[in-house]
Amino acid sequence: MKSDLDALMQSRSLDAMIVLGNAEHNPPMYYLTGGGHVNKAVLIKKRGEAPVLYCNAMERDEAEKSGLKVIPLRTGAMEDLAKRPKEILTECGITAGRVGMFGHTDLGMALHIAERIKAELPELELVGENQEDSIFMYAMESKDEREVERIRKVGKVTAAVVDKVREYLTSRDVREDEVLLKEDGSPLTVGDVHSKIRLWTSELGAELPSGFIFAVGRDAGVPHSSGNPADLMRLGQTIVFDFYPAEAGGGYYYDFTRTWSLGYAAPETQKLFDEVKTVYEKVVENIDMNAAFKDYQKFVCDAFNANGHKTPMHTEGVLTEGYVHSLGHGLGLNLHESWSRHTASDDNRLKPGAVFTIEPGLYYPEQGMGFRIEDSYWMRPDGSVEKLADYPYDFVLPMKKWKKR
Repeated sequence: MKSDLDALMQSRSLDAMIVLGNAEHNPPMYYLTGGGHVNKAVLIKKRGEAPVLYCNAMERDEAEKSGLKVIPLRTGAMEDLAKRPKEILTECGITAGRVGMFGHTDLGMALHIAERIKAELPELELVGENQEDSIFMYAMESKDEREVERIRKVGKVTAAVVDKVREYLTSRDVREDEVLLKEDGSPLTVGDVHSKIRLWTSELGAELPSGFIFAVGRDAGVPHSSGNPADLMRLGQTIVFDFYPAEAGGGYYYDFTRTWSLGYAAPETQKLFDEVKTVYEKVVENIDMNAAFKDYQKFVCDAFNANGHKTPMHTEGVLTEGYVHSLGHGLGLNLHESWSRHTASDDNRLKPGAVFTIEPGLYYPEQGMGFRIEDSYWMRPDGSVEKLADYPYDFVLPMKKWKKR
């Protein structure tokens, strides 16, 4: 949690941190400020002290909503730090020691600022961190009730949009060749569905800063294929709908996947869907506080391998079919937080307050199909596990205007 930052800084021998960039769509800055329309800001935090937020004077009212000490500047804060780093950092009592640099901003500008700081304050050691293992990722591992409530709300938006998509698809007229039709009688494409998803997400007050996946047939068999807009929507093909909206303004994400087949499913696709659902249910039934996430990954790999599927733990090299990814990841201001690796380390555990996804899948692109089920969960402080939004797991969605011949 945010209250852990000073202890984490101590453990990494960081005397201070500098966070650069906008307050929106910038997880480290958002985490400390709460977001808002503050651009090219500079946040400086000395260990054991409250952060100080430097901003353009025209954005001072927005910056003050953070509740932090705000210092308005005549120009953009990042430009100002680049011009007079010694003066600004000395004001904050930072003239020597190890200083971590964080945030999302132009790489060239960040490098320029770092070079100016090193030139004017040679006793400072500037430190960068791998995002996956950064101090912020460790602080963000545990969510409080306020954070989780915000994720729940995005989960409700998620379920509402998914339901609109389901209703829209199942209400279409269908041609003799099993292609779905739009209201004007023209063929419905994946691109048309993408447009509806974007519209309904916006209408319900969320954003799609990382996109989404609505892919059919072969593309459903490539886990991160977003879907070919030109593909026609047909009955009986697998559809992977992986939907991960966020709060407007770059806030908290939700993450969710369902696999559908419209009208009917071939026996081989139904079989693979059932395998994925069985594995998913067994994992969820056995989630325990403080368990190592890698143990669940091993369970899933062993279960799929026993059914004849390739997995990361049983196959060398790059996988393009079978179970090709990890079981899940942490979730919050970043779409992917901790535990996203195929084999997480022992300290990647389901700690109290963790928000995480469970998402087993099977992928066979050359056979024109893929399957994934995903929900987001919270490990409550009392050890119970809460699914943060509920939605049915139906694979075959009956069409309202079509009867199987």
